[in-house]
Amino acid sequence: MKRMPVMLASVWVAVLVLLSPLVAQAEDKTFSEAELDQMMAPIALYPDSLLAQILMAATYPADVAEAVTWSEKNPDQNGDAAVQAVQDKNWDPSVMSLVAFPQVLTMAGEYPDWVQNLGDAFLADSDAVMDTVQTLRNKAREEGNLETTDEQKVIVEEPSSSETVVIIEPADPQVVYVPTYNPTVVYGTWWWPSYRPWYWYPPGYGFGSAVWRGIGFGIGIGITNSLWGGCHWGRGHNSVDINVNRYNNINIDRNKLDVNKKTSNWNHNAENRRGVPYRDEKSREKFDNKRGGAEQRKDFRGRDGDRDAQRDKARQDGDRDAQRDKARQTLDQRGVDPAEGRKELQGAGGDRARDSVSKANRDVAQGKLGDLDTGKARDRDAAGRTGRDQGAARDKAGSGKRDTGKSPGSGASRDLGGSSQSRSRDNALKGSGNAQQTRQSINRGNTSNRSMNRGGGGGRAGGGGRAGGGRR
Repeated sequence: MKRMPVMLASVWVAVLVLLSPLVAQAEDKTFSEAELDQMMAPIALYPDSLLAQILMAATYPADVAEAVTWSEKNPDQNGDAAVQAVQDKNWDPSVMSLVAFPQVLTMAGEYPDWVQNLGDAFLADSDAVMDTVQTLRNKAREEGNLETTDEQKVIVEEPSSSETVVIIEPADPQVVYVPTYNPTVVYGTWWWPSYRPWYWYPPGYGFGSAVWRGIGFGIGIGITNSLWGGCHWGRGHNSVDINVNRYNNINIDRNKLDVNKKTSNWNHNAENRRGVPYRDEKSREKFDNKRGGAEQRKDFRGRDGDRDAQRDKARQDGDRDAQRDKARQTLDQRGVDPAEGRKELQGAGGDRARDSVSKANRDVAQGKLGDLDTGKARDRDAAGRTGRDQGAARDKAGSGKRDTGKSPGSGASRDLGGSSQSRSRDNALKGSGNAQQTRQSINRGNTSNRSMNRGGGGGRAGGGGRAGGGRR
């Protein structure tokens, strides 16, 4: 019987060992099948070359955002001329190629979150993304909504009995048409009710009812070298390739690819990510250590991060100025002059005031709390509050002048420390018969002592207090 718990524990350990790889894989899975179908539905029927360019560019969402802005400011630019016009930008070449297609950038500008999710999904699992494209293309073909037209060629290959590959190419290699379609129509009844794909209809293209029946095409874009990407299909062995000749011809100011190769495999360049975080742990481990210094890793909004920091600092400075102005207004309303208060606590007068408060604090700490007359203590408390109200300080100082015939500053100081130390003690120890009042007095004394020891001349019992300039 004693062996039974041991056996059960062993079984549980074995189960956990077997399940741990599956759990890790599930946690590292960036997007579900439903999310991938929803994400790829709007662009799965694009020509392979344009689709490859979008997948590459989406891994640099900060650059795409800037390209969107540029395209909005240059609405008449398209094709190879537009790509050549942005060669001075620090964007990734894949993003530069997208300015040839204003319609695509308009869509990207309306769905920036989709752009980043698309790039993250492609980096995390490019095979899953491209397999999703093939699944969607086959569904559209089965529904009778994907076929060869004057604008595009649809090629169906069956490399194996269990695999059907659908390839889409421009009918004319130098003229590319961007298709427009309603995903919930061309793919048939959508199979994920909670993940319905969005439908983007480009403004100003006048497709009419063609889109509702299937796929519509706008104006063809003439290109020669702008699209240098391509898709290599194969279940579980998908990849995006680069046409070396086209790439070198259009990216004239970039590092040239090896001209001895016809094609080259595409690889994500972490240096061009510009601070946009990677979504999954696998991508972070793979790319984060390849990034350059902070100057090369700008934030998602390009180089606006420095300007935002400056605006935040200016806003904080403004808040502090407003607080100081409010404090000055309060002092003015009470007839308090901070400069005068600081003068009163300079020299011997200030020293005597600080000595008086220090002695009062020591008496409190040593337990020298006699049965003081509460009425007298209450009277003395009026003088003790001079640190909080400079106007009251002047009144008490005036009384001191009549007694001593000295200057206002020395009179106020003598009233607190020179003429009678018992007065200062009475002020600091007011209400000794009441525990709560005693604690309040102790706190006031400690605060005053710390303020004076800092040299600010603002001890509460010393006549300066908040008006004395200890904190501005």
